Amino acid sequence: MDIRNIAIIAHVDHGKTTLVDALLDQGGAYTEHEEVKELAMDSNDQERERGITIYAKNTAIYYKDCKINIVDTPGHADFGSEVERILRMVDSVVLLVDAQEGPMPQTKFVLKKSLELGLKPIVVINKIDKPAQRGMEVVDMVFDLFGTLGASNEQLDFPYIFAIAREGIAQKELEGEKGTNLDPLFDLIMEHVKVADSDTEAPLRMQPSSLAYDDYVGRMGIGRIYEGTMKVGQQVSVLKPDGSARNGKITKIFIAEGLNKKEVQEAVAGEIVTVAGIDDIYVGETVCAKEVTDPLPAISIDPPTISMSFLVNNSPFAGKEGSQLTTRQIRARLDREKETNVGLHVEPIEGTDSFRVAGRGELHLSVLIESMRREGFEIQVSRPEVIFQEIDGSVCEPIEHVIIDVPEEFSGTVINMLSLRKGEMQDMKTEEGQCRIEFLVPTRGLLGFRGDFIIETKGEGILNHSFLKFEKEKGQIPGRTRGSMISMTPGETMAFSLWNLQERGRLFIGAQTPVYEGMIIGESAKADDMMVNPNKNKKLTNVRASGTDEAMNLTPVQPMTLEQALEYIGDDELVEVTPESIRLRKKLLTEVERKRANPK
Repeated sequence: MDIRNIAIIAHVDHGKTTLVDALLDQGGAYTEHEEVKELAMDSNDQERERGITIYAKNTAIYYKDCKINIVDTPGHADFGSEVERILRMVDSVVLLVDAQEGPMPQTKFVLKKSLELGLKPIVVINKIDKPAQRGMEVVDMVFDLFGTLGASNEQLDFPYIFAIAREGIAQKELEGEKGTNLDPLFDLIMEHVKVADSDTEAPLRMQPSSLAYDDYVGRMGIGRIYEGTMKVGQQVSVLKPDGSARNGKITKIFIAEGLNKKEVQEAVAGEIVTVAGIDDIYVGETVCAKEVTDPLPAISIDPPTISMSFLVNNSPFAGKEGSQLTTRQIRARLDREKETNVGLHVEPIEGTDSFRVAGRGELHLSVLIESMRREGFEIQVSRPEVIFQEIDGSVCEPIEHVIIDVPEEFSGTVINMLSLRKGEMQDMKTEEGQCRIEFLVPTRGLLGFRGDFIIETKGEGILNHSFLKFEKEKGQIPGRTRGSMISMTPGETMAFSLWNLQERGRLFIGAQTPVYEGMIIGESAKADDMMVNPNKNKKLTNVRASGTDEAMNLTPVQPMTLEQALEYIGDDELVEVTPESIRLRKKLLTEVERKRANPK
């Protein structure tokens, strides 16, 4: 049977997973009695809650006696390392672009990686049912992007098609008769994606592009068989990129069948498989027959750009809500995460009970923290810090490509905000009152920016950004402009105290909330920290007179999300994360300790 391997790539929210849903439905992945699922590939709880794809996953469908392996990839920039590795095991990519928004930062990132590997993309202009769609204009924008990224003449001659993934239809022409199904897209894939090479006579060579873990069979490698045949029970060599070898044995082989994994006894070249039996298998190694001595080309993974410290929870409320509390348990959990999360780097900080965890962005790390709190962990995490690199003798920092869509009235404010953060404007277009601004901004300048951006644009701005390159350090960048309200006493907050305090800043907590000394309960309106007593109640007397009682109207408090907390905290503050609560605190809880540490 012919096998064709494709990956679906796009910017976040352009419809990748929805398109895969439609391909699965029309590709016969469901039997008659099975219910067709929405966002079937987003199987992880956090993926469903956040509405984004976090982990790349593969599936398979059949069309005209041909098996099509499809890999659904994340669209968010923080999970770019997932996409980079996946592209190595496919023969073509389907690039999805929104018919109204056009190419976005992550579109550029994943397309650049695809073109560098010599892949020839198929372009799908999705969401042509939008009233403001500009399908043909977007095709021209994609062509310009191909040219900017240095595409070859063959790559520039890309096939394109229009689609409404939500309705499961594709059509060759934008105007004219509306499509009825995805057959035009299937035919385009059959026409332009080459049949996977299937040299079964050559010795076995397979390379894992990602990892998985199963409680019963342990660590598993997911990748493509490039040559030969793989069989259960086969003795193999595992070659590292440097050529060193060790022995292993294949105990189980799984291939994708629709939404399920099917266990098989053997698989041939061209197939994407999940392999068990090699406990220490890692991305980029070559699993091969004993006689093979040359490994496949190494898979390079872009280095992390953000790091933060993970600490044991030592707050006064430690141990009240979680069950996983110790350094040993946190270390074991981080080690287990490293088994499958290749973009993550973990190292213990000497002389402390803490760990330095580095990843591709704030979201990358916050997904890990959220997973840990759901498993019963209590931890404290520090403010995210940018990782600098030395390149050609110069200290360099990560730079991000930022695209902002705002109403024209806010454009001046946004330009000013990003300029203060060492941003450099690249382009600006205004159309029908909407402004699109492109910037290059240091990652440092974007830490904590989103909250201010939402406030200044009154929630009407859209911010997209992705890592672009390393450049020389840009110098000092101003930090947070407001101080924190810090509780000076332990106890339970009182409505009377909060009613008086809300005039002096923005509160993060409501009444009847337990607090401890040193806990941050709000943001001060001034630049300096403010010590407050949130536990003081109104003094009651027997005297009652008209006009002495005022109505206490507390402004409703929106609980901080984990991402908002990480963006807010300063260098001397921590986020305390437990299964039930997210609290902000000072590293040093008492005012005396803070004054000793910072005599100024």
